[in-house]
Amino acid sequence: MGHREDLLEGAKRCLLEKGFARTTARDIVKESGTNLASIGYHYGSKDTLLAEAYISIVEGVSDDFDGAEERQRAAGSEPGSLERFHEVWQNVIATMRTPGSPWHLSMEIVAMGDKLPGVRAHLAKAQREGARGIIPMLMGGAEQDVSEDDVDTLGKFYMTLMMGLIAQWTFDPETAVDAGELTEGLRKVIAAAEAGVPGPQGEPSS
Repeated sequence: MGHREDLLEGAKRCLLEKGFARTTARDIVKESGTNLASIGYHYGSKDTLLAEAYISIVEGVSDDFDGAEERQRAAGSEPGSLERFHEVWQNVIATMRTPGSPWHLSMEIVAMGDKLPGVRAHLAKAQREGARGIIPMLMGGAEQDVSEDDVDTLGKFYMTLMMGLIAQWTFDPETAVDAGELTEGLRKVIAAAEAGVPGPQGEPSS
């Protein structure tokens, strides 16, 4: 590997061990066997490198979902169905149950707020693509065919669920929602909407 790849791998190890706030440029250099100048040359800044490292970590976790659509289709799970919803979120939650789950890094970004401006700005761009990528997992189809409107609605809806799950599983895994409870909650929302239960202003839901 070259210095760029060494830096990325070193930064990933530092993130998993120390998190964003406690990782220094010197930590990354020591872990990667490179030098400080390499960070600026290849990534521009430590924050950009850490953001790239985090994205790489998340992509690695997402690899666990590869082939999920085929397995779900084989099991009779239809895109857009409650069964598909349950199976996808069950897979996601399984990655949160594992020791050393990297999802806590997402909560650090939220908690640190504007103290990590470089990291947040870089990840904000990647989040939209994450919203685009999660839609086919639940609704079928190909990622390249997802419309911008669907990204702004379905994609953001699913990413909101994802962040809520991460927050719950980071805060208290013992009481965090599981896929069955999440699916039953959605089923009740759908049933209420179909029954025309009055909305907040007294108008029937549509």
